[in-house]
Amino acid sequence: MLDIQKIRADFPILSKQVNGKPLVYFDNGATSQKPQVVIDAISKYYKEINANIHRGVHTLSQLATDAYEESRNKIQNHINAKQTYEVIFTSGTTHAVNAVANGFASLLKKDDEIIVSALEHHSNIVPWQMLCEKTGAIIRVIPMNENGELVMSEYDKLLSKKTKIVTVNHISNALGTINPIKYMIDKAHEVGAAVLIDGAQAVPHLKPDVQALDCDFYVFSGHKICGPTGIGILYGKEKWLRKLPPYQGGGEMIATVSFEKTTYADLPHKFEAGTPNIEGGIVLGTAIDYLNEIGFDNIAKYENELLEYATEKLLQIGGLKIYGTAKEKTSVISFNIDDIHPYDVGTIIDKLGIAVRTGHHCAQPIMDFYKIPGTIRASFAFYNTKEEIDLMIEALKKAQMMLS
Repeated sequence: MLDIQKIRADFPILSKQVNGKPLVYFDNGATSQKPQVVIDAISKYYKEINANIHRGVHTLSQLATDAYEESRNKIQNHINAKQTYEVIFTSGTTHAVNAVANGFASLLKKDDEIIVSALEHHSNIVPWQMLCEKTGAIIRVIPMNENGELVMSEYDKLLSKKTKIVTVNHISNALGTINPIKYMIDKAHEVGAAVLIDGAQAVPHLKPDVQALDCDFYVFSGHKICGPTGIGILYGKEKWLRKLPPYQGGGEMIATVSFEKTTYADLPHKFEAGTPNIEGGIVLGTAIDYLNEIGFDNIAKYENELLEYATEKLLQIGGLKIYGTAKEKTSVISFNIDDIHPYDVGTIIDKLGIAVRTGHHCAQPIMDFYKIPGTIRASFAFYNTKEEIDLMIEALKKAQMMLS
């Protein structure tokens, strides 16, 4: 059992008041809060070892380099990558997806096909559309059903020898749906396609095993797992990382440079041009250590309790509709109340200290499917409580009364 009050004490911001009310933070799908150990690690880096990495012979540079590469090792072990150099530091999930999409520009030809799903975040749609504009490739979309689940029978039909890459999220940011990615990866490999998994919404709730999944790429952001903003991970199988050209050119990613020709550095540096977010890379390792100490099995079990409790309580509000009722889902609930615009509800409950997300959640195709402008999204983390859910329920009832 988790000691929730002890865990909450690790997060300074959770004792904050907003508009004179205790903060209830239910926007974890957008970004997680940071424990004191992460905040301290950021400060410690700048106080004690701030220096550029991989370049200096002086002591601080060596200390910073060692800390940065130690964090890479932690992430390798966390996701069970086969090789440390298969772990590439990026600025976030969006950067990682773009790096892969840009690389595939040299591998695709006209009428090749890219499969995405109807549940994708814009970051896993737009880069592939841009790629299609460059190459003449075509996007195929896996449809969803009313429950917010992907229709696997249609996915099977979309796969063909023309399919070059399948790119799908592990968990939907808008609905919380957990996709059957192992099945999808295996089926894609049967036709020779690569698979990229957007794990941005998954890594706060579970521990991905990239070798067991057998995915070709897995991407995620640090700020959703108690780490800093501006840091993320691109995992890629060695064979693919060697095949793809670098995304950016500059310092660090080179072996030799002359005005006649440049040769690229070996992995992972080939994809890490310029001075990186050194502090972010180091502290991401600290955040992962913190979460592993709590235990992802414990986190999943507790967050599922919050999901069930909140679902039951929300459905007791008259006129409330939940979007996304997949059999397999994580602690995210998207809903609307009557015909009230979600923005109006979000604005009122913010005055009562409740932080939720409103809008299309960078997933407009989902909203178009349901024919709605957006939803109210409450996304729960392991440091939230049932008492906070009760506060949200009361705030929603007040908003409904005021806006009806």
